[in-house]
Amino acid sequence: MNKSGSLGVLGILAGLAIALPAAAEGRHTIGEICTGDCKWEKVATCEGFIEGINVDDEGGIYVLGYMTGQILKVEGEGCSQIGEASGSPNGAKLDADGNLIVTDRTGGLQKVDLETGEREVLHTMVGTAQFRGLNDLVIDSQGGMYFSEPYGSNVLNKVGKVYYLGPDEGAVPEVFAEGLAFPNGLAISANGLRVYIAEYGQNRVISVPSKLETNIHETPFVFARLVGGIGPDGMTVDSEGNLYAAHFQAGEVVVFDRLGFPYGALPLPEGAQSFTTNVAIHDGYLYLTEALQNVIWRMPISKQKLKWDQ
Repeated sequence: MNKSGSLGVLGILAGLAIALPAAAEGRHTIGEICTGDCKWEKVATCEGFIEGINVDDEGGIYVLGYMTGQILKVEGEGCSQIGEASGSPNGAKLDADGNLIVTDRTGGLQKVDLETGEREVLHTMVGTAQFRGLNDLVIDSQGGMYFSEPYGSNVLNKVGKVYYLGPDEGAVPEVFAEGLAFPNGLAISANGLRVYIAEYGQNRVISVPSKLETNIHETPFVFARLVGGIGPDGMTVDSEGNLYAAHFQAGEVVVFDRLGFPYGALPLPEGAQSFTTNVAIHDGYLYLTEALQNVIWRMPISKQKLKWDQ
C-alpha cells in the first residue's frame, strides 16, 4: 500500500476510535449491579412451574402457573389465583392500560383483566396458520409487541420464529425473525432500536434491529453467549441498557452491558434449584422466578427499570 493509502486507512481508523466506545467500558464486575452483599431473598412460594413475572406500579407481583394454567398474584408469602385457569400461560407483560398481555402455548396471544381475571383472546394465528405455541413477549415504547414461537424448534431444527404486532387498531401479527433455535425470552434495548432474542437452543442472545430502527445498514448479530446450563429464558433491560437473562438450569441471572460485555452472574443460594425462568426490575430490586421449587426471589440492585417498560 502506498503512503497516501496508508494515511487514508489511518484516518478511517482514527475516526472509528473517536466514534466507538473505549474498550475499557467493557471491563465490569458484578458488584456494579447488585448492592450490599449481593444476596437473594425469598419473596413468596407459589405453584405450577412459575413464569412471566411482572410488578405493577403499586408493587403488586404477578406470575404465571405454566403447568396449571393459572394467572397468580402474590399474597403474603404465597399466591392466589386470578380468574379461571386455562391453557399453558408462558410469558406476560403489563401493557400501558394495566392489563396483562399473555403468550399462551395453547391459547395464543391473550389479554387478562387483572381486576376480574377475564381473558380475551387477541390472536391465535398468523395469516392462515395456527401458532405452534407461543412463549414470551415484550412491548415497545409505542405499544408494539414482539412475541416468540419456539415450539417444534431446537438446535438441530431451527424453525423458531418471533412475531411483531403493531400498535394500531386492526394490526395483525407478522414475522419479525425466523430460522431460530427455540427463541425464548425477549427484551428491547434502552433506546428502543434493538430487539434481544434469547436463542435458548444455542445458549446465546441475538440482537436484531427493531421496527423503530431506520438505519438500513443495521444488521442482526450475536449479542452475547452464555456458558453452562441450557440457555437464556426470560430477559429484561434496565435504564442504562444493561441486559439481564434468567439462565435456565444454571440457577442464575447473567448480566451484560449495552455492548454485550459481561458483568457476570448472580447465582441463587445453596439449596435453591436451577430452573430460573424470568426476571423483572422494580423499585430497586431484581425479581426472579425459579420454577422447580416455585419460588420468587429478589435482590437489591443499583439500576432502575426503563420508564416506558410497563
